Amino acid sequence: MGPPGAGKGTQAKVLAERLNIPAVSTGDIFRANVKDETPLGVEAKRYMDAGDYVPDEVTNSMVRDRLSEADAGEGFLLDGYPRTLAQVGTLDDILAEHGHKLDAVVALVADIDVLVERMTKRAHIEGRTDDSEEVVRHRQDVYTAETKPLLQVYAQRGLLVEVNGVGEIDEVSERVLAALKPVTE
Repeated sequence: MGPPGAGKGTQAKVLAERLNIPAVSTGDIFRANVKDETPLGVEAKRYMDAGDYVPDEVTNSMVRDRLSEADAGEGFLLDGYPRTLAQVGTLDDILAEHGHKLDAVVALVADIDVLVERMTKRAHIEGRTDDSEEVVRHRQDVYTAETKPLLQVYAQRGLLVEVNGVGEIDEVSERVLAALKPVTE
């Protein structure tokens, strides 16, 4: 978990490979379902094309389906889910259905101004016009209002591990792995 631009997707891929478990990304799930034109993908595409959030009901169904696949049986890393307090409850139910539990919730921590600079620089390099400073700051505000409260829930459950998300990819990966050492051994 962490704010936009903190490196969640990058770290999820690195950690999943190092831990030999699948990274389960809601963004990847959305794209795959849309590409395959599944019923959930068709529904999700309607919202995505309109620039709206995909409703929890659709997101939860996609995550439930993905976590029932064989490669997730021995463990997985979630990237981009849960994002709302309602999704926390659904995730609890999904995990119980499959006999799983969360080992840890990693939160990448970074100063908002550093993230805004990182994302606007990336947008400029990639020619993305949708990531202006104003839009990036708005996305940070949405994260703070909607997703950051989940960190308190996981802290109360004793699952939260906060890691400095600023630095080179390898540096951050090593920090995360060191922080997870108690649950990965």
